[in-house]
Amino acid sequence: MGIENRIEAAAKNIEGKIQEAVGELTGDEKQKLEGQAKQAEASAQHAKEDVKDAVKEGIDNLLG
Repeated sequence: MGIENRIEAAAKNIEGKIQEAVGELTGDEKQKLEGQAKQAEASAQHAKEDVKDAVKEGIDNLLG
């Protein structure tokens, strides 16, 4: 369920890690913070997908 969303989140996480690293290397605090924000957003997106999967699994178990 939501493989596209998981792929999007993984891409956003990688993008955020790169942006954070570039900000760290260049001393650009704004870049660094934006990269960290993207990583946090990706983490939240993964958590949302985990909840959706758990709900679906619970429903499937109830229905047999």
